[in-house]
Amino acid sequence: MFSYQSNSLFIFLHLIFLLACNQSQVPKIEGIISGKTTILADESLFTIVDDEAEIFALNYKQAQIKFNYRPEQQLLKLFLSDSIKTAIMARDLTPKEKQHFLAQKIVIRTNRFAIEGIAFIVNKASTDSVITLQQLKNALQGKYKNNKAWVFDNAQSSTVAYLMQFSGVKNFANNVYALQSNKEVIKYVSTHPQAVGVVSLSWLVRPTPEIENELKNIKLLALSGDGKKYHKPTQSSLKTGKYPLTRNLYIHNCQGSAGLGTGFASFLAGEMGQRIVLKAGLAPDSLPTRQVNFK
Repeated sequence: MFSYQSNSLFIFLHLIFLLACNQSQVPKIEGIISGKTTILADESLFTIVDDEAEIFALNYKQAQIKFNYRPEQQLLKLFLSDSIKTAIMARDLTPKEKQHFLAQKIVIRTNRFAIEGIAFIVNKASTDSVITLQQLKNALQGKYKNNKAWVFDNAQSSTVAYLMQFSGVKNFANNVYALQSNKEVIKYVSTHPQAVGVVSLSWLVRPTPEIENELKNIKLLALSGDGKKYHKPTQSSLKTGKYPLTRNLYIHNCQGSAGLGTGFASFLAGEMGQRIVLKAGLAPDSLPTRQVNFK
């Protein structure tokens, strides 16, 4: 049988356990750093968003965010249907998209948190190393005759939309193909010397484990807007705009009240979130401050 002392110790430890469980439980009422919510995210931005989400979760135990990754066109359908109130995208909302929310008297809070680039990759066996914007436009319009196969991540992706607008076409040339994801593009280019892959830079600087070996068989093309100076997508060339095909990353919050969407947006814009962008190889919206101690 338990003694009085051992029984008291058991009760004490049981209370501590219950208290710890209660502290780790996610509250039902959503707040800035607590509760549950779902955030839409452009699937081409998976690696940078996943990095940010992991550190946010480590710091805010009572917050539980589910990230729903979709190609841009699918993401927009869900966002505009008001089923999910927060979205991370590789562009700002258009005036028409903004009007959709304003007509319902919904306040839109938009924050830019990073700058990234559209990257062009080829197999290491390829002799290509540079390309001009005019050559790129001609290739997408079908005016640049060669035996190259151009491969994109997804027909509904933000990357496709970006380059359709850039090239001024509604349909790409016959030698331009859409796969299913950035991972598939990287894997394809790693085994096809005549292919040119179009991917989000974030997949190259922070790759997932299953494509690390494939990255050893590809190389980046340098781009030029004037045919004279060529630049690869680096943090410096993204921030200064010297790399010609950059895009801003935004979080759009239409919750209407202070919820987890607001909290995550603040985290992205804050020093910790910006340091994660910097570490991930993209250009942060604002450079984190550094303290220098003189002795």
